[in-house]
Amino acid sequence: MSEAIEGGCFCGRIRYRLKRRPMFVHCCHCRDCQRQLGSAFVINGLVEAENLELLQGEPVMVSLSTDSGRPHDVYRCTDCQSALWSDYGRRKWLRFLRLATLDRPSEFPPDVHIYTRSKLDWVPLPAGARVFEAYYDTQAEWPQESLDRLNEARTKAKGQARP
Repeated sequence: MSEAIEGGCFCGRIRYRLKRRPMFVHCCHCRDCQRQLGSAFVINGLVEAENLELLQGEPVMVSLSTDSGRPHDVYRCTDCQSALWSDYGRRKWLRFLRLATLDRPSEFPPDVHIYTRSKLDWVPLPAGARVFEAYYDTQAEWPQESLDRLNEARTKAKGQARP
């Protein structure tokens, strides 16, 4: 990605800038995502929180329950209710960006399809797609550059949490 890409909610109240490519892209077919979005799946780009810059407006956090029991905070526009990104597990340093809210979402095809055990039968998957019935082994699937970014962000967050 040579330049930052902007995105925003449906009504335009919230605008943001993605400053760096996502580390990894999920096409998630889990029932939670299907219910929350009213869609067959969601496309999430995993990105460090510091690489999302809010340009206009302020999203509201909505806490949702999950099948796993872990907290799931979704950041939405207060007016149109578009889901912009999530924080799974309240890590604060990692965002699951809803890539369809980008102005150019086609630039980020999924790296993997996850939770396909609950994929709708009529949704075809591309030939050669990396497909997982549930989650996957991050160390085995992510490219080294993305693993390095993930570890750097995690380490930085742990350092900031200390008194």
